[in-house]
Amino acid sequence: MNITPEAFPSPVPVVTRSEVEALIGRLMDAMASLLTMIEKETALVRAGRLREASALEQSKADFARSYVADVMRLIASQASLSQTAPELRQILRQRHEQFHEMLRINMTVLATAHAVSEDLIRGVSNQLARKAAPQTYSASGRHTVPGPNAMQPLAVSRNL
Repeated sequence: MNITPEAFPSPVPVVTRSEVEALIGRLMDAMASLLTMIEKETALVRAGRLREASALEQSKADFARSYVADVMRLIASQASLSQTAPELRQILRQRHEQFHEMLRINMTVLATAHAVSEDLIRGVSNQLARKAAPQTYSASGRHTVPGPNAMQPLAVSRNL
Protein backbone atom coordinates (compact mmCIF):
# COMPACT_ATOMS: atom_id res chain seq x y z
CA MET A 1 0.00 0.00 0.00
CA ASN A 2 1.90 3.03 -1.26
CA ILE A 3 -0.15 6.18 -0.91
CA THR A 4 1.53 9.47 -1.68
CA PRO A 5 0.00 12.94 -1.76
CA GLU A 6 1.12 13.27 -5.40
CA ALA A 7 -1.37 10.54 -6.32
CA PHE A 8 -4.27 12.87 -5.51
CA PRO A 9 -5.52 15.88 -7.47
CA SER A 10 -5.39 19.33 -5.88
CA PRO A 11 -8.12 19.35 -3.26
CA VAL A 12 -10.89 21.92 -3.20
CA PRO A 13 -10.83 23.72 0.17
CA VAL A 14 -13.92 23.76 2.33
CA VAL A 15 -15.34 27.16 3.27
CA THR A 16 -18.45 26.89 5.43
CA ARG A 17 -18.78 25.42 8.90
CA SER A 18 -21.11 22.69 7.61
CA GLU A 19 -18.49 21.63 5.02
CA VAL A 20 -15.81 21.64 7.74
CA GLU A 21 -18.01 19.52 10.01
CA ALA A 22 -18.77 17.07 7.18
CA LEU A 23 -15.07 16.78 6.29
CA ILE A 24 -14.03 16.23 9.89
CA GLY A 25 -16.85 13.72 10.31
CA ARG A 26 -15.58 11.75 7.30
CA LEU A 27 -12.04 11.88 8.69
CA MET A 28 -13.20 10.64 12.08
CA ASP A 29 -15.17 7.81 10.41
CA ALA A 30 -12.19 6.87 8.24
CA MET A 31 -9.87 6.85 11.27
CA ALA A 32 -12.35 4.74 13.25
CA SER A 33 -12.66 2.23 10.39
CA LEU A 34 -8.90 2.11 9.88
CA LEU A 35 -8.33 1.66 13.61
CA THR A 36 -10.79 -1.22 13.70
CA MET A 37 -9.03 -2.89 10.77
CA ILE A 38 -5.58 -2.21 12.19
CA GLU A 39 -6.51 -3.61 15.59
CA LYS A 40 -7.93 -6.71 13.90
CA GLU A 41 -4.83 -7.05 11.71
CA THR A 42 -2.55 -6.65 14.74
CA ALA A 43 -4.46 -9.31 16.67
CA LEU A 44 -4.37 -11.70 13.71
CA VAL A 45 -0.64 -11.21 13.14
CA ARG A 46 0.09 -11.67 16.84
CA ALA A 47 -1.91 -14.91 16.71
CA GLY A 48 0.06 -16.07 13.66
CA ARG A 49 -2.97 -15.97 11.35
CA LEU A 50 -1.19 -14.15 8.54
CA ARG A 51 -3.45 -15.31 5.73
CA GLU A 52 -6.49 -13.80 7.43
CA ALA A 53 -4.54 -10.60 8.18
CA SER A 54 -3.51 -10.22 4.53
CA ALA A 55 -7.17 -10.48 3.48
CA LEU A 56 -7.74 -7.09 5.14
CA GLU A 57 -5.21 -5.38 2.87
CA GLN A 58 -7.56 -4.21 0.09
CA SER A 59 -10.22 -2.73 2.35
CA LYS A 60 -7.52 -1.12 4.48
CA ALA A 61 -6.00 0.43 1.34
CA ASP A 62 -9.40 1.79 0.27
CA PHE A 63 -9.99 3.45 3.63
CA ALA A 64 -6.43 4.78 3.66
CA ARG A 65 -6.94 6.35 0.22
CA SER A 66 -10.13 8.02 1.42
CA TYR A 67 -8.37 9.17 4.59
CA VAL A 68 -5.43 10.71 2.70
CA ALA A 69 -7.76 12.50 0.26
CA ASP A 70 -9.70 14.02 3.18
CA VAL A 71 -6.49 14.99 4.99
CA MET A 72 -5.24 16.72 1.84
CA ARG A 73 -8.52 18.61 1.62
CA LEU A 74 -8.26 19.52 5.30
CA ILE A 75 -4.73 20.86 4.77
CA ALA A 76 -5.99 22.97 1.87
CA SER A 77 -8.71 24.31 4.19
CA GLN A 78 -6.51 25.37 7.12
CA ALA A 79 -7.60 29.03 7.00
CA SER A 80 -11.33 28.33 7.08
CA LEU A 81 -10.87 25.57 9.66
CA SER A 82 -9.13 27.96 12.06
CA GLN A 83 -11.84 30.58 11.60
CA THR A 84 -15.02 28.50 11.49
CA ALA A 85 -14.34 25.55 13.84
CA PRO A 86 -11.27 25.87 16.10
CA GLU A 87 -12.81 23.50 18.68
CA LEU A 88 -13.25 20.78 16.04
CA ARG A 89 -9.62 21.24 15.05
CA GLN A 90 -8.50 20.44 18.62
CA ILE A 91 -10.75 17.36 18.80
CA LEU A 92 -9.38 16.15 15.47
CA ARG A 93 -5.80 16.72 16.64
CA GLN A 94 -6.37 14.59 19.77
CA ARG A 95 -7.99 11.83 17.72
CA HIS A 96 -5.08 11.95 15.30
CA GLU A 97 -2.58 11.42 18.13
CA GLN A 98 -4.48 8.30 19.24
CA PHE A 99 -4.61 7.12 15.65
CA HIS A 100 -0.86 7.53 15.17
CA GLU A 101 -0.13 5.65 18.39
CA MET A 102 -2.16 2.68 17.15
CA LEU A 103 -0.34 2.86 13.81
CA ARG A 104 3.01 2.71 15.63
CA ILE A 105 1.91 -0.40 17.53
CA ASN A 106 0.67 -2.02 14.31
CA MET A 107 3.90 -1.23 12.47
CA THR A 108 5.93 -2.69 15.35
CA VAL A 109 3.92 -5.92 15.28
CA LEU A 110 4.23 -6.19 11.49
CA ALA A 111 7.98 -5.51 11.59
CA THR A 112 8.42 -8.14 14.30
CA ALA A 113 6.43 -10.70 12.32
CA HIS A 114 8.50 -9.91 9.23
CA ALA A 115 11.79 -10.29 11.12
CA VAL A 116 10.71 -13.57 12.71
CA SER A 117 9.55 -15.06 9.42
CA GLU A 118 12.74 -13.94 7.70
CA ASP A 119 14.84 -15.54 10.46
CA LEU A 120 12.87 -18.78 10.10
CA ILE A 121 13.40 -18.89 6.34
CA ARG A 122 17.12 -18.16 6.72
CA GLY A 123 17.42 -20.86 9.38
CA VAL A 124 15.72 -23.43 7.19
CA SER A 125 17.87 -22.43 4.22
CA ASN A 126 21.08 -22.69 6.28
CA GLN A 127 20.09 -26.13 7.62
CA LEU A 128 19.34 -27.38 4.11
CA ALA A 129 22.67 -26.03 2.86
CA ARG A 130 24.52 -27.62 5.77
CA LYS A 131 22.93 -31.01 5.05
CA ALA A 132 23.62 -30.73 1.32
CA ALA A 133 27.31 -29.78 1.75
CA PRO A 134 29.92 -32.47 2.24
CA GLN A 135 31.05 -32.93 5.86
CA THR A 136 34.79 -32.30 5.74
CA TYR A 137 37.52 -30.88 7.93
CA SER A 138 39.66 -27.84 7.21
CA ALA A 139 43.46 -27.70 7.55
CA SER A 140 43.03 -26.62 11.19
CA GLY A 141 41.01 -29.76 11.98
CA ARG A 142 37.63 -28.03 12.32
CA HIS A 143 34.42 -28.76 10.43
CA THR A 144 34.06 -26.62 7.34
CA VAL A 145 31.14 -24.26 6.93
CA PRO A 146 29.21 -24.53 3.67
CA GLY A 147 30.26 -21.83 1.24
CA PRO A 148 27.99 -19.73 -0.93
CA ASN A 149 28.18 -22.38 -3.67
CA ALA A 150 26.50 -24.90 -1.37
CA MET A 151 23.43 -22.69 -1.00
CA GLN A 152 20.50 -23.93 -3.00
CA PRO A 153 17.32 -22.06 -3.86
CA LEU A 154 14.51 -22.41 -1.39
CA ALA A 155 10.92 -22.50 -2.67
CA VAL A 156 8.06 -21.56 -0.36
CA SER A 157 4.49 -22.54 -1.13
CA ARG A 158 1.96 -19.91 -0.02
CA ASN A 159 -0.89 -22.38 -0.51
CA LEU A 160 -0.11 -24.43 2.58
